[in-house]
Amino acid sequence: MADASENTRRSRRSSSLKRRFLWKLRQKWKLLGLFEIDREHEFYGLTCMLKVGLRAAIQEAIDNPPTEALCEADCKAVLKQAHEGFEMRTYGGPAFAHFRHSLGMSEKEYQQSLSSRSFYLQFISNSKSKADFFLTNNKCFFLKTQSKREIRFLLSNLPKYIQHLEKYPHSLLVKFLGVHSIIVAQEKKKYFIIMQSVFYPEERILQRYDIKGCQVNRWTEPPSEGSHVIVVLKDLNFEGNSIHLGQQRSWLIRQMQLDTQFLEELNVLDYSLLVAFQPLHADEKSLNLSFTDMVFRTTRSLNNLGSCQPTSMSGILEEESDMLVSEMMGEADLYRLRERYSGMQDVGLRNSAMSDTELAQILAQNRRLLPRCKSPLHLLDGPQFRYFMGIIDLFTVYSFRKKLEHLWKCIWYRGQTFSTVSPSDYARRLCQWVESHTV
Repeated sequence: MADASENTRRSRRSSSLKRRFLWKLRQKWKLLGLFEIDREHEFYGLTCMLKVGLRAAIQEAIDNPPTEALCEADCKAVLKQAHEGFEMRTYGGPAFAHFRHSLGMSEKEYQQSLSSRSFYLQFISNSKSKADFFLTNNKCFFLKTQSKREIRFLLSNLPKYIQHLEKYPHSLLVKFLGVHSIIVAQEKKKYFIIMQSVFYPEERILQRYDIKGCQVNRWTEPPSEGSHVIVVLKDLNFEGNSIHLGQQRSWLIRQMQLDTQFLEELNVLDYSLLVAFQPLHADEKSLNLSFTDMVFRTTRSLNNLGSCQPTSMSGILEEESDMLVSEMMGEADLYRLRERYSGMQDVGLRNSAMSDTELAQILAQNRRLLPRCKSPLHLLDGPQFRYFMGIIDLFTVYSFRKKLEHLWKCIWYRGQTFSTVSPSDYARRLCQWVESHTV
C-alpha cells in the first residue's frame, strides 16, 4: 500500500511539473508570434465587431465609388454607422477609397480580407509599442490601435500623404488604407488604422529587422536555432550583413532620400525601416528577361503611373536598356505626367507648376518594375535574396517634449547614437545607414 501511495504521489508530482512546464512554454510563446483570435480569445468580441463594421464601411465605398478628382471634403468626411452593440466611424473614407483605387486594389477583395469568416490573427512582437496589432487571416493587412492624437496627425496630413504616394507610387512609406473607430457603450473609444503588411507574402522569410540608424537599445536577443517564434531584430543585430542590390541600389537610395525628406517636412522622427530577407528560388536566380519584355512591363508601369499593379515577372532594367527606354518614352510621358499633376490647386494635392525637368525626374524615379507578387510596398531582388522593405511608424512629432528628451539623452548617452534627434538629423542618418549597408 505504501509503495502504491508513493507511486501515486510521484505520478501527481510528475503531472504537475509537466503542466507547469507546458504552461511556462505557452506563456513564452505568447510573448512573440501569431495567435488565432478564436472564441476563447479576449479580443474575439472586438474583432467580430470590426469585421461587421468594416464590411459595411467598405460597402459604402463600393456603392459610391470615388471620383477621379480628390477634394478637401473627401479627406475630412466622417461616416457614422450604427450596428448592434456598437457604432463604427470611418474617417476620410472617400479619400482612402480613392487611394486604394490608385493602388489598383479591388474593393471587393479588400472587403473580403477584412470581413472574412476566418479568425483574425493577433501579432505580438518584441516592439515597445503598447498598441494592439491584428492581422487578417490571409496576412495581407494589419489593423493597429492608435491614439487620438496620432489619428488627428494622420488625417491632418492625409492630402500631403496621398500626394506623395501618387507622385512616387513605389514609395517605401507604409500604405495606410483606412482609419476607423469603434464606440461601445461604457467603454473607451478605440481608433484603428488599416495598413498593408510590409512582409507579404511572408513565407520563407529568414530574418526581419527594424532599423532606425542608431545604437542605443538597438539589440534584440535572436531566437534559438529552430525556433518558430517571430523576433524582429534591430540595428546592432544587422552588423556584418549587407543588402546586395546591384543596379537597383541607386534607385533605393534616391527613394529613401525622397521619403525621408517628406517625413522631415512633416516634422517627424523615430520611424523605422523594416527589412526582411527571403531566399530566392533557383529559377528566380537564373531569371533573364528579354529587352522586349522589360520595355513592355515598363510601359505598363508608366501607363498606370500612380498604380501599384503587379506586373508579369520580376527583374530590373539594365543601364543600357534604361537609356533606350528613356529615348522611347519622352514627350508623351511628360505630357501625360503634366496632365496628371495639373489642377486641384485649391486642395494642395497636386502641383500644376512642375517644370519638364521635375517631371522627368519623377518619371525616372518611377521607372520601377514591380515583381510578380502583389507586394504592398517594395520587393527588391538581389542575386541570392529577395528583400522586403518599408518605412513604418510615422506618427512621432518632434515636439517640445521630444526636444527635452533629446537634451537629456545627449547627456546620458554621450558619444552614442540614439533615436531622439531632430527630423533632419534622423532622415540623414537613416539614409546614411542604407548607403553604408547596400552594395
